Amino acid sequence: MTIRLDNKVALVTGGGSGIGESISREFAHAGAQVYMLDFNESNAQAVANSINAEGYKATFMKVDVSSQAEMLATVEKIVEASGRVDILVNNAGIAQVGNLEQTAEADLDRIYAVNIKGVYNGMFAVIDTMKKQKSGVILNMASIASVLGLPDRFAYSMSKGAVLTMTYTVARDYLDYNIRCNCLAPARIHTPFVDGFIAKNYPGREAEMFEKLSKTQPIGRMGTPEEVAQLALFLCSDAAAFITGTNVPIDGGFINLNT
Repeated sequence: MTIRLDNKVALVTGGGSGIGESISREFAHAGAQVYMLDFNESNAQAVANSINAEGYKATFMKVDVSSQAEMLATVEKIVEASGRVDILVNNAGIAQVGNLEQTAEADLDRIYAVNIKGVYNGMFAVIDTMKKQKSGVILNMASIASVLGLPDRFAYSMSKGAVLTMTYTVARDYLDYNIRCNCLAPARIHTPFVDGFIAKNYPGREAEMFEKLSKTQPIGRMGTPEEVAQLALFLCSDAAAFITGTNVPIDGGFINLNT
């Protein structure tokens, strides 16, 4: 089945690296006009330039997702330029390692600002346009941490649990407007963040730790950003028109097969 997003306007937060970059590329290749909302100007602009050089459509817009004013102003510009917003992928997020005692108030505030408030700001910024259109798709990036007790991920798990429940309530509240809202729950995905984390915390043991972390997935490896992007493409397309209010794991069997 060929999945297309022709004539769709898609917003991807954190669209300049990792999973967000793969989603931006996948959506653009499927025919969407992609707006990459990211704080890292150099990375995201380079990705947008690369997509455009391939003959597809991508526009980078610098924005801090934790600022509602910035998100509202950015979405307003997009609507003025494109006339609509068909898809929002709330992908921007940050990590925090530590249990309750190792999580300072500043750590909690930082995670809240991006992972919870950032998702809220994205949905808040597009919902009025989607209501007027009586159509739209929102896909939030949750995590297996939304539903499992992962060790040393207190603040991160808190934030992804909030993403899960925000997804459920938005899906229910906007059924009458033909707005679908789902979330993805990835396990460990091999991104530059993972490589950086291993290098920082296990210098000299990078290969060993990469193998060890890969084996925590029952399937025996980490997922790839491209695999997440392909699932995101399906869920944001008309092929998934009957799917809303759902948390979709992409976890190599982590949730159900780990014993």
